[in-house]
Amino acid sequence: MIKFNKNFTKLFILAFALMLTSAVSAQKYAYIDSDYILNNVPEYQDAQNQLDELSEKWQKEIEGKFLEIDNLYKKYQADVVLLPADMKKKREEEIINMEKEVKAYQQEKFGQSGELFQKRQELIKPLQDKIYNAIEEIATTKNYSFIFDKASGATVMYANPKFDISDDILDELGYSFNTSR
Repeated sequence: MIKFNKNFTKLFILAFALMLTSAVSAQKYAYIDSDYILNNVPEYQDAQNQLDELSEKWQKEIEGKFLEIDNLYKKYQADVVLLPADMKKKREEEIINMEKEVKAYQQEKFGQSGELFQKRQELIKPLQDKIYNAIEEIATTKNYSFIFDKASGATVMYANPKFDISDDILDELGYSFNTSR
């Protein structure tokens, strides 16, 4: 069995700690503010405006249809005492079917794989890919180990502004940027 003296053990631990410290300090970090970047990309603003217009148009259509259903229901409630059983059932089914149709339309437009989601993918995804490629290019060129997104909320509790490369990303994308934040 090999026996080490105390000084050798302390020296070994100190050397190991120094190696770990130097390895960790060799890593470079930076962060971006994706909200700031997106607000300085005109194509993003245009895409967002298109999505907002579509969303508003479809929402108005849906609200109009629900208003129509509400009016039919109120008319039904006013007439219900005078209607025979078969007419009551027919009008109830009509209202229920209209409501189902509107909910299906709402799902078709706003659901997880609805038209709004697909349009967002069509308009926004290419911009996100372009921004990601610019981030990757700068990270590779400047040898960053990690790049965090300040806009994501709690992922970054503090960020020294000297490590913010958001303007570099916009420059890489070829956009002028608004330096007043």
